[in-house]
Amino acid sequence: QVRLVESGGALVQAGGSLRLSCVASGSIGIITAIGWFRPAPGKQRELVANITSGGLATYGDSVKGRCTISRADAESAAYLRMNSLKPEDTALYYCNVDIEFNSERNNYWGQGTQVTVSS
Repeated sequence: QVRLVESGGALVQAGGSLRLSCVASGSIGIITAIGWFRPAPGKQRELVANITSGGLATYGDSVKGRCTISRADAESAAYLRMNSLKPEDTALYYCNVDIEFNSERNNYWGQGTQVTVSS
C-alpha cells in the first residue's frame, strides 16, 4: 500500500505564493508520475501540474506561467511552487501518483491540502 502526505496549504492573500509538498511512503517501486489536481466546475478534478519520471512537466491552463513542479526521487516527493495566487485558486489540492511496483501499475490519491486565497 502507498500513503501520500500533502502539506503546504494555507490562507494567503492574492498575489502571494505557496509551496505544496507531497511525500509518498509504503510499497514504492518507481513513481512514474506525480502531481496535483483540484476540483473544477463541470469536472471531477482538473490537472494543476504533473511531472513524469523523465522530468516532463505538464501544467493546467489555469496555472501556466504561475506554477513550477519539481520532484525529489530520493525522498519520494514532489513540490509545487505556486506564485501570483488568485482567489480562484482556492481549492483542496490533491496529490496523485502513478506507481510501478513488482510489474504492477497503480494510481493513488492523497487526502488533500487546502489552499485559500483571499482577495
